[in-house]
Amino acid sequence: MTALAQAAWPATGPATTGSAAVRGPGRPRTAALDVRIIEATLALIDAGEEITVARVVSRSGVSRAALYRRWPSMHALVARALDVGRTLPPAYPERPDQGELLELILDAAGVGSGGATPTAERYPEARFRQRMRLVMTDRDLQRDYWAYVAERRAPTEDLLRSAVARGLLRADLDVEACWDAIAGVAYYQAAVRGDSMHDPAAVRRVRAAIETIWRGMAAG
Repeated sequence: MTALAQAAWPATGPATTGSAAVRGPGRPRTAALDVRIIEATLALIDAGEEITVARVVSRSGVSRAALYRRWPSMHALVARALDVGRTLPPAYPERPDQGELLELILDAAGVGSGGATPTAERYPEARFRQRMRLVMTDRDLQRDYWAYVAERRAPTEDLLRSAVARGLLRADLDVEACWDAIAGVAYYQAAVRGDSMHDPAAVRRVRAAIETIWRGMAAG
């Protein structure tokens, strides 16, 4: 099972601020090195191997010093690698009507009429399961990964808030709670039922649940 062997860098490593390492003069961040580090970490995740500094260094060909300069902790690095293949939703139309809005939400949940979202195709189910194992056994990693999730869901939450302001959804709607409920239905299929979101029966259940939630969200 994939595991994190070391969450924090040695005390002799560089100081860090927030999610970015503090780098001295003459040491610009090199995007190519970051790609190699992330790809090496992702390969360990996909292979189900223990994630250690030594293994990341060996697979990436990047020195320990370069690794420590570029990432404040193993948690930050693994969270970034776990997010590879996930993307922000496409730009939403400015003023969808209520029917269009529901279809946009179904699409965002991966069960729209067009089938699986492009993100779902780029994010293998095996990686999703490795991610669930890692974050459920390491709360600090879970919090780091949440920052990426929060960024991705923000456009959809903004879409719902706009619909509230336009009177399409209930004025007292808790947007974050509603999106938790909608996204949670899809997660339940994989994490609890053990089903794939490519299974038509699972898709039907998720759509039915979201449509039920939607009736409680709609104004009037």
